[in-house]
Amino acid sequence: MTTLNDLYDDQGQSPWLDNLRRDWLQDGTLARLVDQGIRGVTSNPTIFAKAISGQDTYDAQFSSLVGTVPVEDAYWDMVVDDINAALAILRPVYDRSDGGDGFVSVEVAPSLAHDTEGTITAARGLHERIAQPNVLVKIPATPECVPAIRQMITEGRSINVTLIFSLTRYAEVIEAYLSGLEALAASGVDDLSDVSSVASFFVSRVDTEVDNRIEALADGDADLLALRGRAAVAQARLAYGLFLDRFAGPRWEALAAKGARKQRPLWASTSTKNPAYPDLAYVDTLIGPDTVNTMPDATVADFLDHGTVARTVDSDEVGSRAVIDRLADAGIDMEDVAATLETEGVASFAASFDDLMGSLTDKAAALAGT
Repeated sequence: MTTLNDLYDDQGQSPWLDNLRRDWLQDGTLARLVDQGIRGVTSNPTIFAKAISGQDTYDAQFSSLVGTVPVEDAYWDMVVDDINAALAILRPVYDRSDGGDGFVSVEVAPSLAHDTEGTITAARGLHERIAQPNVLVKIPATPECVPAIRQMITEGRSINVTLIFSLTRYAEVIEAYLSGLEALAASGVDDLSDVSSVASFFVSRVDTEVDNRIEALADGDADLLALRGRAAVAQARLAYGLFLDRFAGPRWEALAAKGARKQRPLWASTSTKNPAYPDLAYVDTLIGPDTVNTMPDATVADFLDHGTVARTVDSDEVGSRAVIDRLADAGIDMEDVAATLETEGVASFAASFDDLMGSLTDKAAALAGT
């Protein structure tokens, strides 16, 4: 037994891995992490860009595809193969948990972040192409994609909603999930248990942005400077309170009676960006039932080494609200922070994807010339 096992068994939080590499699929690394207690995997365009450009394990497949399909199609062939391999490794977790865990996430192309219909088509296509019960297709929580999230749930497809940075947007995501389930039930589906979803609420990036704003405004104000490193956890804890509120009461109970599963909050971006903060600043502080924490491998190793398994996510809701209120009084608007981070997040994934397409195009040209 490890601290990862204890995290789930004692506190009801599922530890997932925020990384996916083909060599880990081939050499047993992912399987060993699952044996240590990892219960799911998340991926994104940046993760795949690093994996494909950073190792030669994709070269043989890419070479076989060059000249037969466009470069972007070759990319998706490689991604889908990795996702399918990871799904097979996690499938026993899915089966043992009766569909509660064992998921692997794959994200739609970042160029679709502001395209509702394009996202619907792409998400539907990934679900139909992979066709495994433990796959989650990732859709960003941009204003344009929230309707796509609802549509996918209405169709009975499982979704990981990503890039959530604010309580307002999180509420919209929850509504999309609940109303999607209601529409699915209204269509005649009596058993809703096949639909799963997580809502990926980003954490550490919030502190990075808020800390920068604090330092720009503080002008020596010690009380304001003391709020550095506190906004992200405070907001995430308030998000957990929102989760508890929305997944209770008559509306939710009617869906639960049909087998509906709660859309668990997933804490994302949980590696510590500021070296002055503890390495588990966004893990130890957000532990609680019906949640997921997806961690990069270095953070997983840190938690295995010295993580503390104790319920913390709802330990100080009043204090969390006070932090957000004090920031607002100082002129830091968390909705504006979220808008900035959403824009940056979409742009970052798009840049990673474009850079990888460029390098693969160059590689294809070089192979064609040999």
